[in-house]
Amino acid sequence: MSEALKELAALIEARQADAVVSTLVAGGELTVQVTGNGLVDLVEFLKNDRNCLFSTLVDITAVDFPTRGERFEVVYHLLSMYRNQRIRLKLNTRERDLVPSLTSVFPSANWFEREVFDMYGLMFSGHPDLRRILTDYGFRGHPLRKDFPTTGYTEVRYDEKEKRVVYDPVSLVQEYRQFDFMSPWEGAEYILPGDEKESAK
Repeated sequence: MSEALKELAALIEARQADAVVSTLVAGGELTVQVTGNGLVDLVEFLKNDRNCLFSTLVDITAVDFPTRGERFEVVYHLLSMYRNQRIRLKLNTRERDLVPSLTSVFPSANWFEREVFDMYGLMFSGHPDLRRILTDYGFRGHPLRKDFPTTGYTEVRYDEKEKRVVYDPVSLVQEYRQFDFMSPWEGAEYILPGDEKESAK
């Protein structure tokens, strides 16, 4: 399987050199780092070329790396049922950069890109209807960004007296809400199976 993926990687690099930054075959999967300018042409090639036939867009998501210059990584998963292969595309982008929409190639990209916009705040150029899809209309922020507070900014509840949904600012009353992100097991005296090998060195 990995040989077939290496051949596919070589084909993509040869035929779409302007779009490919790098390729990696690891764990039985092919990952292609791509440029923003070449993304749409590359995806069209992967969908239509008889050696690829990636006819299904499985998912679009993103990952937030706050310390990077190109903070976000947009991740695309494609499936070729004809060749029984999967491919992952990764596109690095800054917070205010426009990411090319894939809706012209895969109409199903519409809702995937709306979800990435909603959760991460990334904008897709050429998208026909870019608006929130999971959060409410007046929602503030983007919940999957690493700097989004774990409690959110507002509480939503149904008020029996007013007979409507009410939005209240979050009021933090518990002192333990100030997390230090340290493991609760730090300093615990226990040995997990296999730990003795480390101490034997």
